[in-house]
Amino acid sequence: MGRSQELNDSKRGPVIGGQLCNKSIRDISWLLNIPRSTVSGIITKWKPLGTTATQPPSGRPRHMTGRVSAC
Repeated sequence: MGRSQELNDSKRGPVIGGQLCNKSIRDISWLLNIPRSTVSGIITKWKPLGTTATQPPSGRPRHMTGRVSAC
């Protein structure tokens, strides 16, 4: 099973709004029809960063762009 599409900001905003209104993850998931793991992931990333924007991956790129010859 492949990865699904990423949620856009119009879906992430209500998740954070529900969290700020002291709704449980289960309630937010049920209201927005989003899996609980997705809601939990959004909230977990939002708490330390304060933003719901997609962050660039950390670490070294997987593939080098090209080789540079010595001579």
